[in-house]
Amino acid sequence: MPEPPPYVVAAFEGAGELEPLAGGEGRAWRAGDLVLKPLESSSSLEELEWQGALFDSLTPRGFRVALLRRACDGSAVVDGWHAWELLEGEHRERAWPDIIAVGERFHAALAGVGRPSFIDRRTDPWAIGDRVAWGELPAESFSHVKHVPRLAAALRPVDTSRSRLVHGDLTGNVLFAEGLPPAVIDFAPYWRPLGFASAVVVGDALLWEGADESLLGAVEHVDQFPQLLLRALIYRAVVDAIFRHEEPARPDEDDCFAGPAELACRLAG
Repeated sequence: MPEPPPYVVAAFEGAGELEPLAGGEGRAWRAGDLVLKPLESSSSLEELEWQGALFDSLTPRGFRVALLRRACDGSAVVDGWHAWELLEGEHRERAWPDIIAVGERFHAALAGVGRPSFIDRRTDPWAIGDRVAWGELPAESFSHVKHVPRLAAALRPVDTSRSRLVHGDLTGNVLFAEGLPPAVIDFAPYWRPLGFASAVVVGDALLWEGADESLLGAVEHVDQFPQLLLRALIYRAVVDAIFRHEEPARPDEDDCFAGPAELACRLAG
């Protein structure tokens, strides 16, 4: 894992020894009160500047966000690296209702923010999975992926007229600290119905974190939730398949999608 060179750390006024951080796809580094990450591509600069300006303008209520830290010369990026404030906190196991609740507060603060144009230009695996889930790319292209045909067959129309800016990857990106509001990190912006973000949290919890059907109580208020859960599972299944394209299919005994897919199809009727 490449680390930021000393001159990059100095440009952002980082201090102390570099320390690799968990999460961030294994590419984030701590330097004092900073988190340093490599820029994905030149096209990511637009998103970086947009997110920095957005968070500067927010008035957080019941949550925290990290602010973009610029270099001494005002640059957002130095030799392919950018920096954010380090927020106090840690991940908390099985805190899914709290994650859903802080996500709702975060999204309330984003109400009225317009749709960023860079969303349409993304070509990463997560963007592909999202588009398949929402019918913007054909699910038939992933008919070889276990459970996708069944999930897609259960889809029914969802009202997208009130789509808005949501964080599409909240599950592992909320930090908790004693005496402080939860922190929302690694914002993954999508333009979808509000409840989709909560459906992704529930889907992730069912897939990978040992949740059971009782978690549905935390989303009883979410409109059209069964249909949103179907889409969340298609999203994750397609992304998983893209990253595992050279690997064999998961054996039945290691098929984390089987139970959640069964539940989602049953809920969808």
